[in-house]
Order: sequence, then structure tokens, then C-alpha cells
Amino acid sequence: MHAHHSKLTAHPSGALTGTALAPGDKSISHRALMLGSVAVGRTRISGLLAGDDVLRTVAACRALGAMIERHEGGAWTVDGVGVGGLSEPAEVLDMGNSGTAARLLLGLISTHDLMAVMTGDASLVRRPMSRVIEPLERIGARFTARAGGRLPLAVVGAKSPLPIEYRLPVASAQVKSAVLLAGLNAPGKTVVIEPEATRDHSETMLRHFGAEVTVETIAGGGRRIMLTGQPELRARDVDVPRDPSSAAFALVAALVLPGSRLRLPGVGINPLRAGLLATLQEMGADIALENRREQGGEPVADLVARAGTLNGIEVPAERAPTMIDEYPILAVAAACARGRTVMRGLAELKVKESNRLAAIAEGLKANGVKFEMGEDSLTVEGSGGPPPGGGTVQTHMDHRIAMSFLVLGLAARRAVTVDDGTMIDTSFPGFAALMNGLGARITGPLLAKPKAKAAAKKKAKPKQRGRRPTPSGLAGGKRRGAKKRRGRK
Repeated sequence: MHAHHSKLTAHPSGALTGTALAPGDKSISHRALMLGSVAVGRTRISGLLAGDDVLRTVAACRALGAMIERHEGGAWTVDGVGVGGLSEPAEVLDMGNSGTAARLLLGLISTHDLMAVMTGDASLVRRPMSRVIEPLERIGARFTARAGGRLPLAVVGAKSPLPIEYRLPVASAQVKSAVLLAGLNAPGKTVVIEPEATRDHSETMLRHFGAEVTVETIAGGGRRIMLTGQPELRARDVDVPRDPSSAAFALVAALVLPGSRLRLPGVGINPLRAGLLATLQEMGADIALENRREQGGEPVADLVARAGTLNGIEVPAERAPTMIDEYPILAVAAACARGRTVMRGLAELKVKESNRLAAIAEGLKANGVKFEMGEDSLTVEGSGGPPPGGGTVQTHMDHRIAMSFLVLGLAARRAVTVDDGTMIDTSFPGFAALMNGLGARITGPLLAKPKAKAAAKKKAKPKQRGRRPTPSGLAGGKRRGAKKRRGRK
């Protein structure tokens, strides 16, 4: 789609009210599909995020031999092949925009005796995979990749994988998870040592499926995680909580738009993902956590947010791993706050969907927000009210940059446009429509003519389905779903 057809504009808006249902947690959705694929029996998953990122994982796991079906009401089933049972894919594994899917899947297949080729979209092929490749080569896998370990790449899995003890040079849940998933089909004990605690969805999910995983805290606040290899994983039901990273956009919008009161039910509040909640509360945000409970082994709660005054704070660097995906929307909250907000420990943002630190800075500059950017820090001078706005933001194909600056536009004095909103569907299908239903005003060609698009699809002959190649099985076996997704973009 041409860029001018995919722009979205957020206009200054009044109060947001009602209930916002965030989509299923992306991190947990990926892991449930992958572990279900190497378990014995039928795994049932409810609440799965049906965004493009996760559908790429569906397609890849199918290509590797798992049977995955989508059922009425949004439930999914995965018939697994057992640990070590993945088969060589006949096609290229296209991971779209999903760095998480690419890195975790490389770990899973690297200890299988097979060859696979992996690629991604224009954004993903720019992202480095070398920090995952390095430990997986120690286990015995072989890789042929572009400079910097970039996609497309070919992996030849280890015939006789070796268990390793790997110390992460930089805290990263994705690298940790890739090594642990590789360790499933290696004998003995695979150990990962992380310098700071990162999100532990992989450890929780591995235990849920029957793997033996032990975690101990080490000096300096890091952790030593040990997995016993070659377990027989048993299929389990998984109820995916709602994604805190996706809920963050409506949450911050409610905090900065005067008069707003918003309820966000069933949001994951895993302590290793809850850094944004803690930070916003330190800034003075009125956020209540109600109906705390456990869902799929993960803590969840209903969040109730009320608008009020936010104050700038210093965010400690050691909190970064618990909120690494939330810095773009935190920068927006900081732009609306009184005083200065200092964020440190942001080096990991440079290897996200874009150089996310630079993209945040560009977006703030385009909209008249004062800031200072360091090597791994960002300082935002808040306006104590609506920031100027009025700019066009280059998203660099990054869904979180797009959604964050649309929220800025709702709170600003002048409308804010993002150059491309198509990638939002990778993690939050229907984001703009949901926000508009709460009282926001987001406009653009992507939202303007859904009926005309639907009519055009109805008249199209079946052969037109092939005009744009998609990964095999991307639509969950339902051609009808594939049409809808193409119609939205």
C-alpha cells in the first residue's frame, strides 16, 4: 500500500470513557504456539492474539509439522509433534515484522536435524540476529546469514546438540528464550545467566507444559536459569492474558486527556512486565488494580485509569528490562507531564523494530517537544499540559512508534499524523477503531472506506487471491480470514 493511503491522523480529543479490551499478550501467544507444537497431544489456546506477528508463528509452526486450527469464537488448537519431532519445512519461513517470533523460532529449530531458511519484511531484515546466532552456534547449529547476522538466513540444526552455559552480555528476554528453547532438544542441563531479570514468560510456559526449570537469584540482581533437556512436554490449555504493552496506549491516553475514566480488564501484571505501571504511579497517575487473579500461570488484574496531573521523574536504569517496549508511550506521557522525565538504560531500544530510541526522538522533535538524547538515555521536558503537536511522524515500520504518537496527537494542541499505520495490526488489530469507540478521533484512508473495500472483495474473482504472496497457512486455514486481513491493509 502506498504511504499516502496508509497515513493515520490523531486529532485533539476530549475525555475517553468506557471499557477498553486490549488484545491477547503477544509474548505469551508466540510461546504458547511454539511449545504446543513440540508437546505431545492437543493444546487448546484461548485469548490468542490474532495479529500478523502471531499469525506468522502459526504459519511457521505448521510448516515445521504441527497441526494448528482456528475455531469459532477465537479458540485455537495445536496438535504437537513432541520434543525433537519438528520436520524440515518445504518453504521459506517468513516471519513478517516479528523479531520475537524469528529469534525464538531460531532457538527452537536449531537443535533439530533439519535445514530451514528464514526471512522477514523490510524492517525485520534490517534487525541483527547475531546475538541469537552466537549462542546457538555454540550448541552446534550452523548459520549462513547476511552481514551482521541479518535475515534472510539459512540454519542447519545440530544433529548432536550440546547443552551450554551461556552468560547474556546484555539482558534480553528474546536471547534467553532462544537458548532455553534450543535446550529442549539437547541432553543434560542448559543454563542461561542474565545480568538483570527480564520477562519470564518462557520459564513460566515451559513449566506449564511440564519442563523442569529452576531459577536462582545471583549477586547484582541477575538470575541463573537452568533447563533439563529432552523432557516429554504434555499438551496443556493456555488462557492468554491481555497484553500490558498494548493496553499501555489507551491507559496513557486516559491519564493525559482531562475527564477520562477507562477500565482495562484482564491485563497481565507480571512483575517483570509491570515497569510502566510503577513508573506512571510514581509520576502521580491514578491507576487502580482491581480483581487481581491468576490466568494461565500469569498474574492479571482489571486496570482502572482516571485522568490527572503527571509529574516528571527519574526512571531508574535497572527498571528498563521490565518496560523495554513501553518507552515510546512513556515518552508521550512525559511530554504531557509537569517537569523533566529522565529515562536511562535504553540501549536495547536500538535493536527493536526500528532504532526505537532515535525514532522516539524524531517524533518528539516533529511535534515541538523539548528533549535531550544520550547514548542510552532520553530526557523529556514536559509541557504540563497539551504538547504542541502538529507534526508528521516517520514510524520506520514500527507499530509502537505509530500508536504512541497517535496518542500524542489526541493530547496535543494540533493534530499529529503518522506516515504509515498498516503495521499496527501486527500487535493490535483494530487499534484506531477501539480508540475512536472510547471517544478519540483518529482518521485516515485505512479507516474511511471499509464498506467499499468489502464490496470490492466480494466482486473479485477467486484467482485474485494470489496477487500478493503470503506465507502458507497464514490465515489459520480460513481463506475468509486472509481476505479480511488483506482488506484492512
